[in-house]
Amino acid sequence: MTEEGSERENGGLGSMDSIESRWVYQDEEGSEIDNDDQRGVGGNESPQRDSEDEDNAEQRLIRTGPRIDSFDVEALEVPGAQRSDFEDISLGRRIILAFQTLGVVFGDVGTSPLYTFSVMFSKAPVNENEDVLGALSLVLYTLILISLIKYVLIVLWANDDGEGGTFALYSLICRHAKVSLLPNQLPSDARISSFRLKVPSAELERSLKIKERLEASLTLKRLLLMLVLAGTSMVIADGVVTPAMSVISAVGGLKVGVSIEQDHVVMISVAFLIILFSVQKYGTSKVGIVVGPALFIWFCSLGGIGIYNLVKYDTSVLRAFNPIHIYYFFKRNSTKAWYSLGGCLLCATGSEAMFADLCYFSVRSVQLTFVLLVLPCLLLGYLGQAAYLMENHADTTQAFFSSVPSGAFWPVFLIANVAALIASRAMTTATFSCIKQSTALGCFPRLKIIHTSRKFMGQIYIPAMNWFLLALTLILVCNISSIYEIGNAYGIAELGVMMMTTILVTLVMILIWQINIIIVLSFATIFLGLELTFFSSILWSVGDGSWIILVFAIVIFLIMYIWNYGSKLKYETEVKQKMSMDVLRELGPELGTVRAPGIGLLYNELAKGVPAIFGHFLTTLPAVHSMIIFVCIKYVPVSVVPQSERFLFRRVCAKSYHIFRCVARYGYKDVRKENHQTFEQLLIESLEKFIRREAQERSLESDGDEDSDSEEEHAVSRILIAPNGSVYSLGVPLLTEFKDTSRFISEASTSEEKPEPSTDQITVDAEQSLEKELSFLRKAKESGVVYLLGHGDIRARKESWFIKKLVINYFYAFLRKNCRRGTANLSVPHSHLIQVGMTYMV
Repeated sequence: MTEEGSERENGGLGSMDSIESRWVYQDEEGSEIDNDDQRGVGGNESPQRDSEDEDNAEQRLIRTGPRIDSFDVEALEVPGAQRSDFEDISLGRRIILAFQTLGVVFGDVGTSPLYTFSVMFSKAPVNENEDVLGALSLVLYTLILISLIKYVLIVLWANDDGEGGTFALYSLICRHAKVSLLPNQLPSDARISSFRLKVPSAELERSLKIKERLEASLTLKRLLLMLVLAGTSMVIADGVVTPAMSVISAVGGLKVGVSIEQDHVVMISVAFLIILFSVQKYGTSKVGIVVGPALFIWFCSLGGIGIYNLVKYDTSVLRAFNPIHIYYFFKRNSTKAWYSLGGCLLCATGSEAMFADLCYFSVRSVQLTFVLLVLPCLLLGYLGQAAYLMENHADTTQAFFSSVPSGAFWPVFLIANVAALIASRAMTTATFSCIKQSTALGCFPRLKIIHTSRKFMGQIYIPAMNWFLLALTLILVCNISSIYEIGNAYGIAELGVMMMTTILVTLVMILIWQINIIIVLSFATIFLGLELTFFSSILWSVGDGSWIILVFAIVIFLIMYIWNYGSKLKYETEVKQKMSMDVLRELGPELGTVRAPGIGLLYNELAKGVPAIFGHFLTTLPAVHSMIIFVCIKYVPVSVVPQSERFLFRRVCAKSYHIFRCVARYGYKDVRKENHQTFEQLLIESLEKFIRREAQERSLESDGDEDSDSEEEHAVSRILIAPNGSVYSLGVPLLTEFKDTSRFISEASTSEEKPEPSTDQITVDAEQSLEKELSFLRKAKESGVVYLLGHGDIRARKESWFIKKLVINYFYAFLRKNCRRGTANLSVPHSHLIQVGMTYMV
């Protein structure tokens, strides 16, 4: 009897125990067809029949997934963690949340009055009152157009299930169009309930055309990824320049109250920055509730001082709401007015932080807080400063502190410095969120991430990045102490993020919201044109010192791109060199070695197929475990994967092999805090449920499967192909109950001569087979669980280009060596670990 007959005796190729056994075969012409390679990276289309088979297999996976794979390790470590963090909360909790919103989200934009006019008038000095009116009109409409209309009213709604930021937009687009370059995506990922694809609208035809164009062009996919990486690198650069600008401008107010040298201002700023980054570890909730009231007092102070100055000096500045004064400002100052645009943009700094920090709070709470409190106080603050400058043209170097009434100077100075520290935290927390998202989507080296809240999953702290940002901020403050030069650097970082956000939100409007094309073009034209105008002004002053931030952003971009390129290349190589299923079938259930009692959890990155590292284990170790489970931890482009849909199981080869695959799917917002003992227990329980459900479904679907499977089996001839020409020895017994493997073959070879068994006999045999396998699972569990960890490294081939060798052999190798190991989250004792290294030539 043929090999196929033996496999049918052990479960049949139509059932789940042999889904992967059909993936590597040869057609009648003798050419090899590998579904993973074909549908993976750079392959051709697979035959229609195989596509249908794979689709059916995926449907079966999904049908059993939510009912069986219902354990969530991380939820046990984070009590109360839910997808909807803002539903069903009390009034008192809402008030506390409002204070936290002030303390976390609006600190950056709230401190912009400290330096906006000072930087503007350093480029275009005040000669007459009309200059003040023109500059004020520019500030007012920049604040209204960018902060209010673009971000608060439009961009905030482009969130990914409550998550904001550049990578959240990219994730949202990747769910609706196959533009992701991550090669480990499965069709089943699209069936996760949190995908929630939009119902087609009247603009569907145009949306589909653009979607098809994006999906068909590898160049456009790469360009989109590079835009996302550029935007994220600017956010991280923003996390360096925001603390420097906020603290220097706040401490610099001392020059108004006392006589102090600039060196002393720098020293005090350095001390403040060290304190700021030291308290970052206490988390958003703990710090937000403390600084929230402080920032509330700050906004009230802004509004109160603005009203005071309006009444005391000149209410005619209200005429600045007429945009004609912007025209007059440019007509009188021409080039100088254009230079001042860089300073004008600073009034909208923090707008991107509102979006990036959205994961901490709800859209509605951010919108209401901004419209009802933040925006009115900011407008009053700028109007008050302008009213003071109408009579004091010479005080533009410290416009804000000069406009503060003398009796209130020191209290306002104190609260201004507290607000400046809060502003710095706002951008730092946004940086942490972006790094976590980019790490989850394979675009940033793994770092240690600490979750600072047991209720809200998005509140995190990254120690390594925190101290890295502190070091760079201190370097920036010590080398560029002028707020004018730092202001230029600030503008570059902010505008870089803003332009990337505009482009990505435009794609969201087309692909997801599917709104009228006129609205889309209007949004893109108005805001991208406005931002490019600001950007042209700032680039003209790049030689003033702001080039440091550009260099830093480029370095971060290269780190992210190299990591993504190396990780993608490594995965593609692992897919191409994975073990052939024919090798496993030829080795037999004993796998060509000794099967010792116990369970081996082999962690790997392959979502499909048998990793080549497993063959390395077989040839390196004297024995392998009687039960093997391939565990793949995979991130999908959603913020959160529901607990009931997190884990997918499938069987690899026939029953007698006792090999399974578990794919654990996580969103970039999901918490991963695994305890290996709890994980083992839940994994075994879930696997037992999977085996039971599989047996039930096989009994229900057995009718009519036999004929179709036989036809399918004999339609294709299979030939053994060992990967890399490796030769494996055979004949070593598995366990005592599997010693006589020839008995299975002989029974299979004579099965066609026997009369077909009755339905009752089939049921009894199925139950006996189920109990036998469950008993085998329990015995393996009692023998212990060992984690098999394969560390795969890549090296460029000798004939590769010099640039590729440099990137892979040195830069990527350095990043991989110094990043956090994937096993760090497992907390597994060393006595339970077996690690094997393997190098791939790419």
